[in-house]
Amino acid sequence: MADDALIHDSDAGIERLLEIMRRLRDPQSGCPWDIEQDFATIAPYTIEEAYEVADAIEREAWDELKGELGDLLFQSVFHAQMAQEAGHFSFQDVVRTMSDKMVTRHPHVFGDETRDKSAEQQTRDWEAIKAAERAGKKQQGTLDGVAANLPALLRAYKLQNRAARVGFDWPDASHVLAKITEEAAELEEARDLKDMDALEDEFGDLLFVIVNLGRHLGIEPEAALRRTNAKFTRRFAGIEAHLADRGKTPQESDLEEMDALWDRVKLDERASG
Repeated sequence: MADDALIHDSDAGIERLLEIMRRLRDPQSGCPWDIEQDFATIAPYTIEEAYEVADAIEREAWDELKGELGDLLFQSVFHAQMAQEAGHFSFQDVVRTMSDKMVTRHPHVFGDETRDKSAEQQTRDWEAIKAAERAGKKQQGTLDGVAANLPALLRAYKLQNRAARVGFDWPDASHVLAKITEEAAELEEARDLKDMDALEDEFGDLLFVIVNLGRHLGIEPEAALRRTNAKFTRRFAGIEAHLADRGKTPQESDLEEMDALWDRVKLDERASG
């Protein structure tokens, strides 16, 4: 009865959520789907929920963000429950580890270091602390610890940032622009040779350098591409709306008509912006 009281107590906070998760995973009375899951099957949902948080922020959908953050929190609770069942750690261990990490990494807030320094200096200090933590984990390589299963654009950005900290970087964006021209020429050459392996390799090189250009310009590539994806979706929907006014679908149109409508949608956006 006490557990039921907790589950139905809307003011019980995180303890209520932890109990709900425990009950969902109960081998005797839990949900069959939840019981069958493991770390590997839940991980894709965790990634998806993180992207849905980012999407809500991008759209400034603050009411939705509350729910998306809850979904992401539930993913942490789900993983922690499975870990506790396996004897690895508990949710409280997760909280303790994160709290200790934040205190250690912010000596200018929780310690005796001065707060009188720039954000850039604080970033350098943060990275120095993280480097010391990696050394304690015997991660000696400069690129050690950059997760291999990150989205490719984000991982490229992080790899480049990490290499730049030890001086492996172009001095400014003009050098990166020159490299983009070089890589584009190599991509064209691979295309002419009709070598698909070389073509994929050169295409990847070009993407990697474009990520580097974004880094030099202070642009995070995943955020930039999300923004462009949203813009493309919005504008193509505008094309479809104009076609619908003409009693047509995209399949009944052609490139010339849709391209003209694309330009019209762009002009309308600028006029209303």
